[in-house]
Amino acid sequence: MTARIGVIGGSGLYAMEGFEARQEMELETPWGSPSDPYVVGELAGAQVAFLARHGRGHRISPSELNFRANIWGMKMLGVERILSLSAVGSLKEELHPRDFLIPDQFFDRTKARPSTFFGDGLVAHVSFADPVCPQLGEVVEGACGAAGVRVTRGGTYCCMEGPAFSTKAESNVYRRLGMDVIGMTNLQEAKLAREAEICYLTIAMVTDYDCWRPEHDVVTVADILGHLEANAGSAQKVVAEAIRRMPPERKCKCGSALAHALITDRAAVPGAARQKLGLIVDKYLG
Repeated sequence: MTARIGVIGGSGLYAMEGFEARQEMELETPWGSPSDPYVVGELAGAQVAFLARHGRGHRISPSELNFRANIWGMKMLGVERILSLSAVGSLKEELHPRDFLIPDQFFDRTKARPSTFFGDGLVAHVSFADPVCPQLGEVVEGACGAAGVRVTRGGTYCCMEGPAFSTKAESNVYRRLGMDVIGMTNLQEAKLAREAEICYLTIAMVTDYDCWRPEHDVVTVADILGHLEANAGSAQKVVAEAIRRMPPERKCKCGSALAHALITDRAAVPGAARQKLGLIVDKYLG
């Protein structure tokens, strides 16, 4: 089975409601195994591939995620667009728990996570100034409105290493730098999706205010779990509505991100690298 749209579910979202003719597919990639079997089927009238980022049962820590395998598996299935859902902390007073944010920028605070498919003799430098697909942004903004979900379009997602949360000092620095939300997963996905020429968008779902807020210590685990559950329900509605609204053709530059990014002389590309990356480079290397 193949799919044109991919959905990555984050904390609290390990399955999608409404799948028809669903089939689980275990894939092996050049980078190893993805987080979980992909669930492929029809959702809101389109072929969709769903992946639980942390595995069902939430077994995989953010620092342990095999981002390359997760995105490569989507490419193997024929996915051209990815909607990625992520639980985040708010760094702004006006971004409340249960609000959604569609970030258009990322800021990297991770340490040593692989975030490229390239290397081993084949070098590429993709443009990443605008890391989020604008066409997907329009679609998802409209879908949130139709689903009755309070949403803000535009803002910066600060991607930290984890798995521990921020110190108060760190949280306040991120606020002074103008960050909007903080999470642990989406930067690497965005970079890899760009290299794979897949349109990518994060739907950041606020579960709490980060520890900068004076009332932080009175927030209970039960509160956060309640927000997670509510956000998961809202996400189901937003994703289904976004799929229904998805234009048939891509009118962005995501699908040609490698056109001017491959730097290595074609004659110098090692055969092993060419074979490993053939899925994304063959159309340019001939």
